[in-house]
This record gives sequence, C-alpha cells and structure tokens, in this order.
Amino acid sequence: MSTVLIVVIVVVALIVIAALVAAASRRKREQQLGRVQNQALHDDVGHHREQAENRREQADSARHEAELAEERARRTAAEAELNERQAEERERELEQRD
Repeated sequence: MSTVLIVVIVVVALIVIAALVAAASRRKREQQLGRVQNQALHDDVGHHREQAENRREQADSARHEAELAEERARRTAAEAELNERQAEERERELEQRD
C-alpha cells in the first residue's frame, strides 16, 4: 500500500507542478499582453500628438497664406487707386489742353 501511496503522491505532485507551470505561463502571457497593450496606447498618444502638431502647422501655414493674400489685396487696391488717380490727372491734362 505504501507503493500506491507514493505513486499517488508523485502523481498529485506532478499535477500540482503542471498546474503551477501553466499558471506561471498564463501570468507571463498576460503580462506580455499588458505590455503590448500599454505600448499600443503610448503609440496612439504619439500618433494623436503628431496629428495635432501637423494640424497646428497646417493652421499656421493657412494663417500665413491668408496674411499674404490680405497683403496682396491691399497692394492691388493701392495700385487700383493709383491708376485711378493717374487716369484722373490725364483727363484733367487733356481738358486743360482743349
């Protein structure tokens, strides 16, 4: 009977060891999955920050282009006004000659 008892103890010990190994393996996989998920979250944060920076750069560029367009519009208006004054001067000169 002691042989049967020893065999049972050995079998139970092997089952316990196998369960401990399986639990340790599962815990290791869960930790690895947690690290991968955490890295994915960090990557998402980085991606969103990069997109935000790109949007800011686009907004700055658009603002700069708008300022240039406004300056061009002012120059064009000034040129139109100058041309109008020159035309009026020429008309007066022609009227004075007649």
